[in-house]
Amino acid sequence: MICIPVSAATTDAALALMERAAPLADVVELRIDRIPGADLERLLAPRRCAVIVTNRSAAEGGGFAGAEAKRIASLAAAARLGADYVDCEQATDPGLKAELRAVLAGGRTRLISSWHDFSGTPPAESLRRKLDACRADAPAIVKIVTTADAAADCLRVLELIPLAREQGQAIAAFCMGAAGKVSRIAAPLFGSAIDYASLDRDEASAPGQLTIAELREVGRILGGAGRD
Repeated sequence: MICIPVSAATTDAALALMERAAPLADVVELRIDRIPGADLERLLAPRRCAVIVTNRSAAEGGGFAGAEAKRIASLAAAARLGADYVDCEQATDPGLKAELRAVLAGGRTRLISSWHDFSGTPPAESLRRKLDACRADAPAIVKIVTTADAAADCLRVLELIPLAREQGQAIAAFCMGAAGKVSRIAAPLFGSAIDYASLDRDEASAPGQLTIAELREVGRILGGAGRD
């Protein structure tokens, strides 16, 4: 499924971007760490497509720099308001993750357990251990994203996709950076659960992210890749 991340200076601006993104995407990611004073009730009111709510920690490239308890409380609030997914970093304090899972239990909101490395791409064995750690959170989807310096980095990350699928685990895995663009194109061919694309080039939420127009064109050339 194709996901368009949304960041904005205000809730009103975010709502306008969601309106633009909805016809083009399967799911919109609300980056509330980059929407000052995000009004979750308005953002999660009746909407035109599925929504992921993410409050990314500064440690993993996000814009939230407050108390961790407050960060996770916002994800719990999003779940109570009916978000389709919440994205919680695997490195989050286990007690806070347990509190979030308790809110999710029995509800409609599903968990994405994520891990991001902006410094590089670890060896294959370290990536497999990170996959196991994310799976221990019992998520609907694991998300593992690293930074590529070379094509070999992309291959190591893409190898996680068939490995996870063999274990019955949905996964989104790809690399950031210029060298990682090829992994964003290849990931859906390997069976990645989510492919992220920006509305416009200046709205990319991570280095090397393709625009939705570019991703659609790649999908057309490859015969439909990029959308499940």
